[in-house]
Parts: sequence; C-alpha cells; structure tokens
Amino acid sequence: MSTMPYPNPQAVFQQQYEAVRRDEVVGVLLALFLGCFGLHHFYLGRVGLGILYCCFFWTGIPAILGFIECFFMPGRVRMYNAIQAAGLAAALGIGIPGYVGYPGWVAPGYSAQGYAQPIHVSVQTAPAAGNVVAETTLVACGNCRKTNPAGARFCSGCGTPLA
Repeated sequence: MSTMPYPNPQAVFQQQYEAVRRDEVVGVLLALFLGCFGLHHFYLGRVGLGILYCCFFWTGIPAILGFIECFFMPGRVRMYNAIQAAGLAAALGIGIPGYVGYPGWVAPGYSAQGYAQPIHVSVQTAPAAGNVVAETTLVACGNCRKTNPAGARFCSGCGTPLA
C-alpha cells in the first residue's frame, strides 16, 4: 500500500484554481496601457477579439476601446475566475468551497457544501366547505426564495438542489 495520503479535493481545487486564476490589477493595466493591441483580451482567453484588436491597432480605435474597457476589466476578470472555479469544482465533483478569493467564506443562504439551504414555510389555507383548516408545508428556496411543494428535490425557479 502506498504511503501517499489521499488528496483532499478542496486542496486540489485550491491548488489548480491558483494556477488558472487571473489578477484584476493586471487586467486593468493591460487594458489601459496595451489595450490597443488587445492584450487584455488575450489575458482572458478571448483570442478572437485579441486578434481583431491587433489587426486594427493602427487606426487608434482599439486604443480608445482599451481605455474604456479598463473600467470593465475587474468585473470581467471576476467572471473569468468564477467560470474557472465552477469548471474545476465540477471536474472534481465538489461544490465551490466558499468564495474562492477568500477561502472559508460562504455566501449568505449557502451551506459549506455550496448548496442553498431551503426554508420550510407552513401555510394555512381557508376552509373550503367545512370547518376544516388545511395546513400545507412549502419549501422556500434559500437562493431565490421561490416556494416549492414539499418533497421537491430542485427549485422550480433557479434549479438549485433543495436538501
């Protein structure tokens, strides 16, 4: 038997995520100073737009667009990092362990496994024919707060698993 310990999936996730993540400051600086050549698009894997910027850099239009895009780069880099994190977590078969920029932080309404926690709501309905008051238990999604019938496995609004 091997003496190598079984790797922790969260540790493997963190190691691989740090290898593929991009930095917001680098993205902004690339867009600001080298945006005319489209390097900020190459940085985020948008090769087609990067080539388009390289083809038209002599016109000055990509320089103006690069200056404008430097204000949008932090959001684009965060989106790129979130997509990379979701892909790695899916490949490892785990939920995204907290907000990947700050390990251990869990978004409100989510458990440590990354699933929205359902909220059980009891609703009393008005009596229809007699004096019998019916009570129905509904499950509200912890993510979008949409009510679902008891026993539902997934939210009908956003599709997150209900525990």
